[in-house]
Amino acid sequence: MRFFKAQVSAFSSTVVDFSTALVGVELFNINYLPGSVAGNIAGGITNFYLGRNWVFGKGVKSTGHQAVRYLLIWLGSMLLNSSGVYLLVEYAGLNYILGKCIMSLLVSVTFNYFSHSYFVFK
Repeated sequence: MRFFKAQVSAFSSTVVDFSTALVGVELFNINYLPGSVAGNIAGGITNFYLGRNWVFGKGVKSTGHQAVRYLLIWLGSMLLNSSGVYLLVEYAGLNYILGKCIMSLLVSVTFNYFSHSYFVFK
C-alpha cells in the first residue's frame, strides 16, 4: 500500500512540477532548463509535504531533520532529472516535455522511492 501511496504522491507532485514548468516555458517564454528546475522545486515541496504527512508518516524524526535529508535526496533527484532532460533534448532531439516525462518516471520509480523509504522517512 505504501508503494501505491508513494506513486500517487509522485504523480501529484509531477502535476505540480509539470504545470509550473509549462507555465514558465510556454507563457513566460523562459528557457526549458530553468523552467524544468522551477517545476522540480515546486514538485519537491509538494512531494515532501505529501510524503511526510500521508505516505510515510511523520515518524519520530523532527520536520527539520527530515527536511534536511529530503533536501539532499531532492538535490540528487533534481540533478538526475535536469541532466537527463538536457541530454534527451540536446542530444536525442526529443521535445522537452517528452524528455521531462521520461526522466520524471525513471527517477521517481528508481531513485526517489527507495531514497525516501530508507533514508528520508525511515
